[in-house]
Amino acid sequence: MVIMYWILDLVGAVFSWTKTSSNIIWCCLDDNRRRQYQQRTQQQQQQQMDSTKATKQENFSGMACSWSKISPIIPILVCFLLVVSSICPVAHASKISGDRTANQTFNPEQELKKLNIIRDRLKKINKPAVKTIQSPDGDLIDCVLSHHQPAFDHPQLKGQKPLDPPERPKGQKPPGMVTENFQRWTMSGTLCPEGTIPIRRTREQDMMRASSVKRFGRKLRRHVRRDSSSNGHEHAVGYVSGDQYYGAKASINVWAPRVVNQYEFSLSQMWVISGSFGDDLNTIEAGWQVSPELYGDNYPRFFTYWTTDAYQATGCYNLLCSGFVQTNSRIAIGAAISPTSSYNGGQFDISLLIWKFLSNH
Repeated sequence: MVIMYWILDLVGAVFSWTKTSSNIIWCCLDDNRRRQYQQRTQQQQQQQMDSTKATKQENFSGMACSWSKISPIIPILVCFLLVVSSICPVAHASKISGDRTANQTFNPEQELKKLNIIRDRLKKINKPAVKTIQSPDGDLIDCVLSHHQPAFDHPQLKGQKPLDPPERPKGQKPPGMVTENFQRWTMSGTLCPEGTIPIRRTREQDMMRASSVKRFGRKLRRHVRRDSSSNGHEHAVGYVSGDQYYGAKASINVWAPRVVNQYEFSLSQMWVISGSFGDDLNTIEAGWQVSPELYGDNYPRFFTYWTTDAYQATGCYNLLCSGFVQTNSRIAIGAAISPTSSYNGGQFDISLLIWKFLSNH
């Protein structure tokens, strides 16, 4: 029987794969939208001040409301407009954010049910740790025995153990040990012991931020496009296609872009795909991303993703589901990267190598 694997070198991970041909796509996404409301607010304030000259002005909670004898509705309306304009940068920065918070009422029974579902899910994701390391950015990194990692919850992997990393493709340097620490959790010099892998611990607040607890750690279902004309998803793509490819390598510059709110994200990645852009799309993805919804901050973080059905029911980020086997004990998938590049300053990049491994067993 011929067994095919795709290997991600930076992490030392193994994916099972089902196709023999693929396109290699490297894309940079930067979905940072900026909306300015200050000019509108200033105009409204100036117009109201002009229309209510020689009237008494009072200040409520740091917001100026002009009182007039014409009608008691005017000060209420002005205050309302100022409050709305102060909320707009947050409420309208993301349509998704507004939709999720509209018309929601607190229901104790539903909240308790949701909390129990979250705790049950956390028990499956977070495995017993041999050792736990506190990262300067607030992360907890658990050192988990390699054969206890989430990948081995998969029915086809239960009872098995990670294989030794295969040989690199010809012409590539031998793997060796990574000597340079590029993640924040390693700054103290404390690493996970041999026989374990570092896993970023998932907490309740991580899942509470998710738009769907059921789909936590997965991308939203949407039609996947190769071009850059996707609605609400701004991106640039460089790709090659039309032949059989057995690997790809990329050095990706690391930045720390700002996003407007927790439902926006920015990333740069290498994308290996197979199949059409329909329901049979297979992908292996790796790079860095800024995603406040997933991680709760604005640090650029090393990530992986995979799917075998165009993001519908299979695959996830990092190790948040079974299927991705990690072998490297020095790199935590999902952990923050440091240092980062700066404009007119130092530049920093990470190198990724993905290749297909064939073995006869």
